Amino acid sequence: MKLIYLFLLLGMVVSVSAQDTVDIASASDTQIEDFKLYPNPAFNNVVYITTKDNGIKEISIYDVFGKVVLTDRIRNNALDISRLIPGVYVIQVIENKKTMTRKLVVK
Repeated sequence: MKLIYLFLLLGMVVSVSAQDTVDIASASDTQIEDFKLYPNPAFNNVVYITTKDNGIKEISIYDVFGKVVLTDRIRNNALDISRLIPGVYVIQVIENKKTMTRKLVVK
């Protein structure tokens, strides 16, 4: 009897803690096509962000603690990062309701 209860309990735990399925096709639709971020690591005060559309981009840069250290909106492909100190950052680019997130190293 104890064995039956154990299997029932394990079955409920597995069914409740199962992960949700992700539709890979819809996840890739939200990413920006032909996204390029260069130079990375960045040595100068400018990084270039190119995409297929090259439209207006909303940029957010986060430090390793998740704090926003820079936000900008650019029409061309050059982003001024002169205000950033050397370190590792996460850059989020939004263009036409599509988002791309990458690591950015500033030296």
